[in-house]
Amino acid sequence: MATFWGPDFGELERTDPEIASVLLGELARLRGGLQLIASENLTSPAVLAALGSTLTNKYADGYPDRRFYPGCAEVDRAESLAIERAMALFGAGHANLQPHSGTSANLAAYAALVQPGDTVLAMDLPHGGHFTHGSKVNFSGRWYGTVGYHVREDTETIDYDEVRDLALAHRPKMIICGATAYPRLIDFGAFRDIADEVGAYLMVDAAHIIGLVAGGAVPSPVPYADVVCATTHKVLRGPRGGMILCRAELAERIDKAVFPFTQGGPLMHVIAAKAVALHEAARPEFRRYAHQVVANGRALAAALAAEGMRPVSGGTDTHLALLDLRDLGVTGAEAEQRCAAARILLNKTAIPYDPRKPAFASGIRVGTPSVTTQGMREPEMREIAGLVGRAVRAVSGAPALAELAEEIGTLVAKFSAYPT
Repeated sequence: MATFWGPDFGELERTDPEIASVLLGELARLRGGLQLIASENLTSPAVLAALGSTLTNKYADGYPDRRFYPGCAEVDRAESLAIERAMALFGAGHANLQPHSGTSANLAAYAALVQPGDTVLAMDLPHGGHFTHGSKVNFSGRWYGTVGYHVREDTETIDYDEVRDLALAHRPKMIICGATAYPRLIDFGAFRDIADEVGAYLMVDAAHIIGLVAGGAVPSPVPYADVVCATTHKVLRGPRGGMILCRAELAERIDKAVFPFTQGGPLMHVIAAKAVALHEAARPEFRRYAHQVVANGRALAAALAAEGMRPVSGGTDTHLALLDLRDLGVTGAEAEQRCAAARILLNKTAIPYDPRKPAFASGIRVGTPSVTTQGMREPEMREIAGLVGRAVRAVSGAPALAELAEEIGTLVAKFSAYPT
C-alpha cells in the first residue's frame, strides 16, 4: 500500500507548538460545548484529509484540460470528479466548484447574469436575506439597484403577492430567492413564474439548504432556477467554500464569471474535499442524516417555545429556527453572551419588523446540523432547549452559568465531536 503523505501533527507540535496548541484548543472547544450555529457543521475525517493534502501546492488557473500551468493531471481528476458528483447529486446541467465561498459564488452569478446598474429583486436583509442580496456595505448594494421584498407581518412568511407587485413595478433583470435567516420552505415555482412574467433571471441562494436538498429533506430549487449558488459547508458537511449549479446553456458564462473575472487560481485541496463531501452526501446514511436535521430542528423549536421563546413564523421546516425573546425581556445580544458563557454557541439575530437595532436584536438563531452530526436526536433537543432556556434567563457571570457549562459538558461527552 502506498504511503499517504498527509498532515503530521507531531511535526507541527515540534516546529510550531503555538499553532499546534490552537488546533488542540479548537478541538477541545468543539468537544466541550453545544454547537448550535446554523451555518456551521463538523466535516468528516475524510474531508479533513483532503484539505490537508499536497493538492494545496498546485496552481491550476483555468479548468480541467484547460489550465494555464502544466502538471495538472491529478488536480484535473479531482475537479472533474467534483463536477460530475455535483451534477449527478443535484440533477444540474452544469456545476462549478471553484468559488472560494458563498459570497464568491454569488458575485460570479451577478457577473454572469446582470450588468452594474441593473435592478435586482431580493429578500430584504432585516427580513432574512443575505448581505450579498443588496446590502449597501456589499458589492451587491453598491453596484446594483436592489429592491427588497419582505415577509408578511402577520405570518412572518414571504409575501409572494408583494414579490410579484415589486417585480412588475421595477422590472428587475434578476430575482434572488433564498435566505440566511428564514426557517420556512420557499416556493421556487412561484418565484419562477414571477421571473418569467417579467423576463428576469432567477438565482437561488441555497447556501443554507443545499445539504437538505442533497439528502432529499426539502424540495430542490434546481429545476426552477437559472442559477443556484451554495456553500459546501453548513448542512452539506463539506469544507468551507462555494459552488454554482446552473442550466447547461449558462455554463460558459458562469465559468468565465468565476475565472478569470472574479477569481484566480482555485484551491485544489478544497475542491478535492468538496468532491469527498459530495460523494458522502450521495450515500443513504446522509439522506437519513438530512431528515434527522429537520426533525431535530422542529423538535428544538417546539421545545424552545415551551421555554417562552416564540418561534418566528410558528416553527421551522429546515435546520434553523428564529426565536423571539421579547416576552422574556432579554435581547438577542444578551442571550448570545449568556449562552456562550455556558458553552452553548448560537447567534443573536434580528427578527422581522424588529424594533431593536441589529447590534442588540430581539431574537436568536439556532441550528441543528452539528448536534445531529454528533448523533443527537429529538430527546436531546428537548434537553438542549431546557439548557438554553436556563442560560437565557441567567444573569451574565452568575454561578448558574458555570453549573450549566458542567451539565453541557456531561451531555456532549456522550456525543463527542471527532471521537477518538
